[in-house]
Amino acid sequence: MKFYDVLASLIHDMKNSLSMVVHTLEQMTEDPSFHYDKPERVTALQNEANRLNNNLIELLTLYNIENERISPTIEDVDVANFLEEVIAENHASAEANHINLFAECDPDLYGYFDEGLVRGVMNNLVGNGLRYTRDTLCVSASQEDNYLVLRVEDNGAGYPKEMLAAQSSQDLHRDIAEGRTQLGLYFATLIAEMHKNKEQVGFIRLENGYKLTGGCFSVWLP
Repeated sequence: MKFYDVLASLIHDMKNSLSMVVHTLEQMTEDPSFHYDKPERVTALQNEANRLNNNLIELLTLYNIENERISPTIEDVDVANFLEEVIAENHASAEANHINLFAECDPDLYGYFDEGLVRGVMNNLVGNGLRYTRDTLCVSASQEDNYLVLRVEDNGAGYPKEMLAAQSSQDLHRDIAEGRTQLGLYFATLIAEMHKNKEQVGFIRLENGYKLTGGCFSVWLP
């Protein structure tokens, strides 16, 4: 067995263990009988556990993609229901951080994409948004220019200039090789670009001040 295969197996085991930690922390914070004199410490622990869990999922998915063990399974998806599930998965973290997390979507909107891969992207974006927003995080979807556009936007400080400048998988792959922490961006870009329809290819877009005052990360799927 090659080293990378052993590493992937270890990442899988760590992800499962960390998922159990995340689930236990969520149960603790949602239990009305749970009392702790410094709840902000539990919240910080919950945030970091979620972040690490998302990072491990990204690493494992990237490993499988690069070893051609994953290819997108395009299916018809009820987008409004999909976003509600993303909201539900992140509700405990949002509530613990006193953040208003909500979705905006036409109830009749449908899209064609790999639900599992895109769910991983959206959970990562929401997790990052919960860390950097002030008190509001909006997850939305719409049909624009023959693309399904999924957005996560906040009312925090917005994206720095260097992140706004790097919005292709080639740029981000170079940044990772140079030691810069752009794994989440690279993951989202790679998943978007795996979605193709004739001449159209998926992509991401970062901008500040779309509807809310902070950063807006959008995933465009053909």
